[in-house]
Amino acid sequence: MAEKNTKSFILRVDTETMNAIEAWAADEFRSTNGQLQWIITEALRKAKRLPKKKTSL
Repeated sequence: MAEKNTKSFILRVDTETMNAIEAWAADEFRSTNGQLQWIITEALRKAKRLPKKKTSL
């Protein structure tokens, strides 16, 4: 499996929003971090802002 590069950062979120994200993550059997990654990826995909995937030869 290909290794993904990740970058860590600190995110401040209000309590009510974090509670909603945690509940959503639990409903979908994801970690909170995984849910946040999914939310961000989906928003980028819908906005057509994801970088183009490189094709390997």
